[in-house]
Amino acid sequence: MMDGHEVTVVDNFFTGRKRNVEHWIGHENFELINHDVVEPLYIEVDQIYHLASPASPPNYMYNPIKTLKTNTIGTLNMLGLAKRVGARLLLASTSEVYGDPEVHPQSEDYWGHVNPIGPRACYDEGKRVAETMCYAYMKQEGVEVRVARIFNTFGPRMHMNDGRVVSNFILQALQGEPLTVYGSGSQTRAFQYVSDLVNGLVALMNSNVSSPVNLGNPEEHTILEFAQLIKNLVGSRSEIQFLSEAQDDPQKRKPDIKKAKLMLGWEPVVPLEEGLNKAIHYFRKELEYQANNQYIPKPKPARIKKGRTRHN
Repeated sequence: MMDGHEVTVVDNFFTGRKRNVEHWIGHENFELINHDVVEPLYIEVDQIYHLASPASPPNYMYNPIKTLKTNTIGTLNMLGLAKRVGARLLLASTSEVYGDPEVHPQSEDYWGHVNPIGPRACYDEGKRVAETMCYAYMKQEGVEVRVARIFNTFGPRMHMNDGRVVSNFILQALQGEPLTVYGSGSQTRAFQYVSDLVNGLVALMNSNVSSPVNLGNPEEHTILEFAQLIKNLVGSRSEIQFLSEAQDDPQKRKPDIKKAKLMLGWEPVVPLEEGLNKAIHYFRKELEYQANNQYIPKPKPARIKKGRTRHN
């Protein structure tokens, strides 16, 4: 919008919130449509960033059929829109297409190791078939597609209770609760700050690269290291609590970003601690906001039964 583009945001607020975009409402280049991509959409656009889908395990496991519909029917609808209006579509795919990988780090030519009937399959396989649909539409209908395989991302405006590792740890540390680690904590993740991801998505959309591209930070940390880091940044005295391992939880996760560097001139630039401090600051403000805006129902006045009065 700052570059003069008109932006239409389409959201059904299944996991999103109006508060995240309310500062743009009223801007001449901004429009917000409350719509579910599972239903066809008829608008005129040049570019489509197809970001729709629950993305945290508790959200996509809560309603796996809805997650599948968003990633299949929703993707078909967005590809149909792209075909009708001659738009370019960027699919927000995921590192989860690699499953629990047997190759490390993960490069775009790795086909993955995914359980098609596990609890995470609605998301993993939903995104895999969404990629398949993109390339079917490109081959058969000539639709221009871009596919970003997004690795763990965090930053301000995340939903505090979305169940992802970053938001879990920050919230638990701020509230003085135990930081819950599933399994031994030796499983690894690579975390990128949201502004780095956005720059990568825009660079990919405006590039000539039609094959999938990893967007992530190759700086790898164990979950246990990450819990300790957040605890220290918050200045929390929380204990670290170990819980039983989650089913099909990937043991290793690290992107190979040679392709993004070479073809997009992109790599993450925000240091992990700097990004975490921004996220922690946001979560502190959110907790204050919630504390100050809690709805406390007023006691209802006692009802006094009166004798019936006849009105003429």
